[in-house]
Amino acid sequence: MKKKTKPKGVSIGLVITIVITIFISTIGITGYLYYKEKYRGSAVFYSKELIKNLPEKGLEKNIAKLFYSEEEIKFIKDEKSINLEINQNENSQDENSKDDGIIIHKIKGPTYQAIMMEVKNPEDVIVAINPNLDSSGAGLALEDYIELHDGIAGINAGGFEDAGGSGNGGQAWGIVISDGKLVSGHLNDFTSVIGINYDNKLVVGDMSAKQALEWNIRDAVTFGPIFIDQFQVVFKSGRHPGLNPRTVIGQKEDGTFLLLVIDGRQPVSLGSTYQDIIDIMLDFNAMTAANLDGGNSTVMVYDGKTINSTVSIYGARNLPTAFIVKKGSK
Repeated sequence: MKKKTKPKGVSIGLVITIVITIFISTIGITGYLYYKEKYRGSAVFYSKELIKNLPEKGLEKNIAKLFYSEEEIKFIKDEKSINLEINQNENSQDENSKDDGIIIHKIKGPTYQAIMMEVKNPEDVIVAINPNLDSSGAGLALEDYIELHDGIAGINAGGFEDAGGSGNGGQAWGIVISDGKLVSGHLNDFTSVIGINYDNKLVVGDMSAKQALEWNIRDAVTFGPIFIDQFQVVFKSGRHPGLNPRTVIGQKEDGTFLLLVIDGRQPVSLGSTYQDIIDIMLDFNAMTAANLDGGNSTVMVYDGKTINSTVSIYGARNLPTAFIVKKGSK
């Protein structure tokens, strides 16, 4: 009598090998497609901006070389300064004919659209604060701060607790000084301060709240980094985040304030790098310049209207602080 032959099963080892192979292949394909879109994808300007800011050596450059030759990378890097200068000079223009001491410029760079507001009288610029700051009470929208202080214009200012992009402006980062009084934070808190002193000069730097008050700073918020101080670029070149919406404040030697917003995360304006900001501020002869809260918070209002293109999905944001331009001298 013949014995029945048992069918042979698939070995566990073979199954494990197949699973691992599929897993590794999936990771490899996904990674390749991710980096292809990143460095040579549909967002051409964005990809080129990444290539321009690649370090000379390192993993990222080796990955980029999967999609570009060394000559192509060199060509893209070399066209950086030319494109930026031409776009700024050809597209910057005076948009404001009103006699209110404010001049509006529109700027267009290779990956961004921006608006620069020049405020001729530095006495007109103040920091407005949430009256319920640090009590969890919601801050105001920028338009409301402007109306509250009988202003004509403004931008968002310091950072705040913003988990999931839904913060209500009730808890500011670092320190906040208003009219010479510390209204948020502690005297010994050491942080990046962006303030205005009683001589209406923009003061920027790392300091404690106590030092800021001793140096006669009347209004201040916390954010950063600091880009320019006493005409010198002080930003450390190693830290270059990607393209994002930005809000920046600066000042010229004659006291003129420079309020800058850069649109981002949009098809027509992906955003700017920190180096873009520095280039713009240098073009406007900034003596001092520092980064304010950006991203979803970036907003500029003038004469009752939001004049930049915001990206917050929640509409007008509740802010803890804002730089306001009062209706003042012409």
